[in-house]
Amino acid sequence: MPNERILVVDDEEDILELVRYNLVKEGYRVSGALTGEEALRKARSEKFDLIVLDLMLPGIDGLEVTKKIKAHEKARHTPIVMLSAKGEEADIVAGLELGADDYITKPFSPRVLIARVRTALRRKAGKAEDDTAVVQIHELEIHPGRRSVAAKGTPVDLTYTEFQVLYILARRPGWVFTRGQIVDAVRGDDYPVTDRSVDVQIVGLRKKLGPYGKYIETVRGVGYRFRENP
Repeated sequence: MPNERILVVDDEEDILELVRYNLVKEGYRVSGALTGEEALRKARSEKFDLIVLDLMLPGIDGLEVTKKIKAHEKARHTPIVMLSAKGEEADIVAGLELGADDYITKPFSPRVLIARVRTALRRKAGKAEDDTAVVQIHELEIHPGRRSVAAKGTPVDLTYTEFQVLYILARRPGWVFTRGQIVDAVRGDDYPVTDRSVDVQIVGLRKKLGPYGKYIETVRGVGYRFRENP
């Protein structure tokens, strides 16, 4: 059974209790906060393994909470899974750009909630990953040292940027990346590129990967992710 500590932040008590109930049932130790101010106090004074954070909070909203947590020396590495109402695509993108790890839209399935929390905690546990390690997923073998890709043993010829995009997505399956995050990871903050350029790279990648291109999923209004399951 897991024993990680999770902070749940939501101004709607029924939703907070629903999230708390499902997490406790899975063995997690859960604390709650009804406001952004309370969440910041707890995040700065206590140690949590993960934060489930609602975006629409009175006073200090979820985006500001995320920004302040990521600026705090002791709390900055705590994974954040955002809760958002449908239609808040701009806020979701902003939250991911600020450093949140994932998001769940309301209304949500408790099973999806638990799966996303587990995935975020696994990512935290494996944070010190080896950038030279070969990624093997869905019959794709991605070798960062050789900068080579093979699909079921057949080499796939990719450009430098296509390889970088694929590697960024595939090494963290299930993780949603905004276009801005992809640009920053591929070229750095100063590279002048548009969202449309990322879309073009994705189109090229899908075409070259053939049947394996279906694993690169578009998350409408947010960005892209590599599917975890076949």
